Amino acid sequence: MTSAPVWILAGVRTPFAKAGGPFRGAPVYELGRVAIAELIATQDLDPASLDEVIFGNCGNPAEAANVARIAALMAGVPEPVPAVSVHRNCASGMESVADAAYRIQAGAARLVLAGGMESMSQMPLLYATEYATWLEGLMRAKTPAQKLGVFARFRPAMLRPRIALAEGLTDYVCGLNMGQTAEVLAREFHIGRARQDEWALVSHQRAVAARERLREEMVPVFPGPGFEMVRDDVGPREGQTLEALGKLKPYFDRRNGTVTVGNACQVTDGAVALLIGDQATAARWRTPPLGRIRAFAFAGLSPQRMGLGPVFAAAKALAAAGLGLGDCELFEINEAFAAQVLACLEAAKSEAFAQAELGRTQALGEIPVERLNVNGGAIALGHPVGASGARLLLTTLMEMRRRRLRRGLATLCVGGGQGAAFVLERD
Repeated sequence: MTSAPVWILAGVRTPFAKAGGPFRGAPVYELGRVAIAELIATQDLDPASLDEVIFGNCGNPAEAANVARIAALMAGVPEPVPAVSVHRNCASGMESVADAAYRIQAGAARLVLAGGMESMSQMPLLYATEYATWLEGLMRAKTPAQKLGVFARFRPAMLRPRIALAEGLTDYVCGLNMGQTAEVLAREFHIGRARQDEWALVSHQRAVAARERLREEMVPVFPGPGFEMVRDDVGPREGQTLEALGKLKPYFDRRNGTVTVGNACQVTDGAVALLIGDQATAARWRTPPLGRIRAFAFAGLSPQRMGLGPVFAAAKALAAAGLGLGDCELFEINEAFAAQVLACLEAAKSEAFAQAELGRTQALGEIPVERLNVNGGAIALGHPVGASGARLLLTTLMEMRRRRLRRGLATLCVGGGQGAAFVLERD
């Protein structure tokens, strides 16, 4: 990333709702439409001034091939403004902002609407290719005898569905689902069940305490069929206790595991929209910009240790910014799993890890937990995979503004063995 200034001017998100909850009937492009339309309205923006719309999404619906374009047009963005959908698994929301920054630094754009959206409720069931072949044969059959022959080849097993969400959360290369990769890190860094549950409890407590603050970054949604208002994130539980968390059984390794549905992120629906601008656009913006992108980076690592991605990406982003971890005052690490966040904290402060894995002579540094995920994380708020990266940027900048802080670091792990990190700055 070059030194040409790129600004995050403003942003908004929908509440995050657990899959199967109030947004279950809302297509992903409807969630994206709400966020885009609200951002345009609150910023009194002429959408014709946009150079492009870039949105992240992982579970692209079949009826909306370029889902970013659909959401943009539905939100009132004029037809001449192009749109593109991007996909980097959990970092798709950050990828959209990175792509906007690249365009701005190349002189190809001055104002881009970026973000992410996901409806994990509406990820479909899939059927075997054998069933599709059988249906094709039935359609091609002309005579009663041919049709009878096709029916004779039918097997009930053809109708056994595959869950697209489960398959999408399983890495094709290493064969582990995301929860199993968290178990790998729990064993590697000796992170027991009690520590994981304690982290999950704090996530809920902080999210509940931050409800009013989080409302500042949200727009209410009125989803059908009942059109009852969803004003807050659905996931945070006011009555969460260690006792309740302790009663949950390990989910991904039922015999020897420590990762449960209680200390893992929630499967969630939601959308986030951000306006990304160049220096000249930021200088004349009608409201103070949220902050500047000092640097960002993406990193790769072993898919079975994907949860350590934030450490690898943060090391690259901080180096690009010419800063150390101690120069940052606020931190966000997406809580895919409590074990994964705790493993990142251990790896970041380990000199041995830095030398063996990061090519550094010294540890990256220690992240103060009192300044990490101060408004709760994905264990409480949820993780709509295509949107979470953009949510982290928005939440970090909004909290930096409240606290009058100068620098923040937002980062997350990425299924498939990657990490993403942004160094954010305010004057």
